[in-house]
Amino acid sequence: MAGKNIFTPLLKKIPKPFKNRYVLFLTFFFAWMVFFDKHNVYTNLRLQKIVNQLEEDKNYYGKKIKEAEEERLRQNVNREKFAREKYFMKKPNEDVFIYVEE
Repeated sequence: MAGKNIFTPLLKKIPKPFKNRYVLFLTFFFAWMVFFDKHNVYTNLRLQKIVNQLEEDKNYYGKKIKEAEEERLRQNVNREKFAREKYFMKKPNEDVFIYVEE
């Protein structure tokens, strides 16, 4: 009984390619990179989703800027007057009163 190894039957059930140390190392390395690494698959997918959202926002605001510039040019007014009337901007230490005609 002392000479018999209890793991021998279990080792015989494992397919030969999985007994190879290079296959074991590559399997471990692949699992580590996919699940446990700092830059794993989940993190990369989440970051890619954020990048796509930011690119959409960039395009949206770029279009809005072009629309505002075109509107300013159509009205043929200076920037200060345009910003005050359209976006209700003001100078520091200045009060702005908005009268809405009904």
